[in-house]
Amino acid sequence: MDWGAVDPWERQEHESPAAFEAFAAYRGLGPARSVTKVARELGKSRTLVGRWSRRFAWVVRAAAFDRERDRLFIAEQAHARKEIARRHAKLAQAVQSKAVARLQTLDPRELSPSELLRYIQVAAEIERRAVGEAPVAGSAEDRDQGVDVAALSDEDRRARMVQLRKELERRLSEGGQ
Repeated sequence: MDWGAVDPWERQEHESPAAFEAFAAYRGLGPARSVTKVARELGKSRTLVGRWSRRFAWVVRAAAFDRERDRLFIAEQAHARKEIARRHAKLAQAVQSKAVARLQTLDPRELSPSELLRYIQVAAEIERRAVGEAPVAGSAEDRDQGVDVAALSDEDRRARMVQLRKELERRLSEGGQ
């Protein structure tokens, strides 16, 4: 069937308003669609609706509609992931800026070299993940505990970050004594 200048899921040339209304009902039923359901829903004969379905290639048109909806949904998801990554990258940069500003006010004797290195590693790792890069080699703590951060759910990641923050605070408080 030649779709002409209109998309397959739109009203086709020579398709009556009633036939298109029936197709729109068919299209809207999703995976459970059937000519019988459309005929029942619109109060039309099954024979008439079946004839419209064959004449105007409803199965092919509905499949094209489903593919287009899937394509749009996938594009929306990709856009949302990009926006999330941008927000996370900005957040990581803000955290890094604050950490650097705070580090600049500290007396170097207040931080051990390993604590300073840990600050930098954590900030860099957050930034790398925010832009979609894989961890370089994973943090030493994650390797020691066998944690695959990428496999964690968002809730588990948040819990892990709280755990790491508490550990960092504990280590910093011990180092300052």
